[in-house]
Amino acid sequence: MSAKVALSQAEQPVGRSSDVTRWTQLVIGIICMVMIANLQYGWTLFTIPISQKYGWNLASIQVAFTLFVLFETWLVPFEGYLVDRMGPRIMVFAGGLLAGLAWVINSFASSLAMLYFAQIIGGLGAGAVYGTCIGNALKWFPDRRGLATGLTAAGFGIGSALTIIPIQKMISTGGYEATFFRFGIGQGLIVVLMSLLLFAPRPGQGAESASRLVQQSRIQYGPLQVVKEPTFWIMYLMFVLMAAGGLMATAQLKPIAKDFHLDTIPVSLIGITLPALTFALTIDRVLNGLTRPFFGWVSDFLGRENTMFIAFLLEAIGIWALYVYGQNPLGFVLLSGVVFFAWGEIYSLFPTTCTDCFGVEYATTNAGLLYTAKGTASLLVPLANVLVMQTGGWRSAFLIASAFNLVAAFMAIFVLKPMRQKLVTRPSDAATWAAV
Repeated sequence: MSAKVALSQAEQPVGRSSDVTRWTQLVIGIICMVMIANLQYGWTLFTIPISQKYGWNLASIQVAFTLFVLFETWLVPFEGYLVDRMGPRIMVFAGGLLAGLAWVINSFASSLAMLYFAQIIGGLGAGAVYGTCIGNALKWFPDRRGLATGLTAAGFGIGSALTIIPIQKMISTGGYEATFFRFGIGQGLIVVLMSLLLFAPRPGQGAESASRLVQQSRIQYGPLQVVKEPTFWIMYLMFVLMAAGGLMATAQLKPIAKDFHLDTIPVSLIGITLPALTFALTIDRVLNGLTRPFFGWVSDFLGRENTMFIAFLLEAIGIWALYVYGQNPLGFVLLSGVVFFAWGEIYSLFPTTCTDCFGVEYATTNAGLLYTAKGTASLLVPLANVLVMQTGGWRSAFLIASAFNLVAAFMAIFVLKPMRQKLVTRPSDAATWAAV
């Protein structure tokens, strides 16, 4: 399909919006991301209470987490396509309703089937909000794409940090059921209200020029063309390798701490004393959020693949060190922080690199296609429990996750970098504009 000959009225160029406007849109997106963060990062706090109430084993409960991630990620391309066509408001509104409903259902789920259904609903809601807000940041900030995407993704990474202690206290005093219900209603309502203020830039409203420091394609690839490009599938494989280890840590951190006999041991750091697990969860959420704008900003200057190599290599070392030295309470807190700091940046680097490669016209859809790699990686999360049961410890799971990250680090430099350079320098008349 050839490029469009004429623009519709909605696509006609308009005057550039002020920086206040685009930064306001970014902040609204960040708030929405904060409100859906607990759907993923707060899950580990509920697994053991659910298991204790109903006697379900953790492997069965973690299937619910896998379903959440699958539906959060694999439908994002379809949601992104609607966003690219209709704008962000409707999708985020619907996502807020679904996210709130999911936790309300969790609050009275008395069977695994009901728990799985709730997590599917939650995945749909979280994916709609996540994909839309990331896509909006990509479109508003071609000149600071790494930083803007990182800040938006940080909302999802750091959003649960302030609620770790309140959720734990509410679970211990009022039960996990009331916690699901109250937080579900509150988080969903805020997303719904924020959605009413979102809009995407029309041609000419965004920044006038893309980054001068990072090569970006001038060809606008539609999703059908993107899936035919080998560069896309190299990024997809790297995303799966990187996401697998981090998702395992996200879903299993509380069981890991319990197996290491560290979950209730007090740890003192920077003048604060908390149980090791609580301390680790809080620091992890903060670092998992900060890493996204940090490495996104670094990549705007250092280059995407060079930044990937540094971060991915650090993650490989961090996961290995967490197993070797993490059975010390202080070591567990600090090294889990390293793991999350070196992992969370994938949610800024990969969508940014994807848009650099394939253009901004279908940025939400194309980034959503790549984001499904997180869902693919989530299929490996229950396997960690299987490995633990078969081997009697976490050694194999940690070593495999570390190896995945090491492979991804070297792929960034020796495979992705030369392929992407060739792609972005391709003449505009050498590719088909495959919009759908």
